[in-house]
Parts: sequence; structure tokens; C-alpha cells
Amino acid sequence: MNISLTAELENAVNAKLKSGLYDSASEVVREALRRSLAWERETEWLAREAAIGFAQLESGQIVTVESKDQFMALVREEA
Repeated sequence: MNISLTAELENAVNAKLKSGLYDSASEVVREALRRSLAWERETEWLAREAAIGFAQLESGQIVTVESKDQFMALVREEA
């Protein structure tokens, strides 16, 4: 597979190579892609959780928490 990079991205890859952390441009690109995919998964999870929370708020399913201890007890209950 061949890919084309902008000058800015090519400079970034070269900087990573010069750092000594990577042995090839392919390693740099693979790591960047792995991180991008992980970020997408995390973002999707966060969006789902936010939607659930918003729906609960809209339907009046709320719990008032007035202290850190109450919050921690609630978190333990959820786990």
C-alpha cells in the first residue's frame, strides 16, 4: 500500500523517526492509526453514555448528590 502525506505530516513522521522511538515510517503510521481507532471507540462510548444520561435527565430520573461521600456511594452501587 502506498500513501501520500502532506509536507506537514511527512515532517511529523520524520520527526518521530529521528526521535528513535520508531524504526520505520510504517511503524509511525500504524501507531497513529491504532491511536485514532482507539480514540474513535472512546468517543463513541462517551456519546452513547451522554445520550443515556440526557434521556434520563429529560425523563426526570435524577439523583441529588450533596457530598463526595454520597457520590462515591452511588458509584459503588453502579459497579
